[in-house]
Amino acid sequence: MLPELLPAGPRRALLLTLILAPTLAACSTAGTVPSPSPQPRPRTTTPVRTVPVAPRVQAAPGLEGVIGADRAALVAQFGEPRLDVWEGDARKLQFTGRPCVLDIYLYPPAPGREPEASFVDARRASDGQDVDRASCVAALRQR
Repeated sequence: MLPELLPAGPRRALLLTLILAPTLAACSTAGTVPSPSPQPRPRTTTPVRTVPVAPRVQAAPGLEGVIGADRAALVAQFGEPRLDVWEGDARKLQFTGRPCVLDIYLYPPAPGREPEASFVDARRASDGQDVDRASCVAALRQR
């Protein structure tokens, strides 16, 4: 039926091919087996040697007795910390009070040494806005 409706000659063959190609293509892929995915290449790792760097120590008026102090000295000043978090050989102590939150970061001054306070950050307890570090230290020492 279909051949009689199509014009004769090469156009007819082309048109039949275009009409039947999708059907034939669907039949040809039904029995194929997917090829296995390539195996990932094994990774070789080269050990990275890190050279310990002495931490940069914050120096500001009003932070005397905090910067350079170890955990025991800080607990003696502010009481037990709300947070005591280790990250590698560094440590973060967080002390809180009504006026502010004080984060003290302790880093070992040399490999194998006890971490000491090197940096202090302070913010209001109510909204997290930065506050003067020395004022926060003074306020938390008074409680």
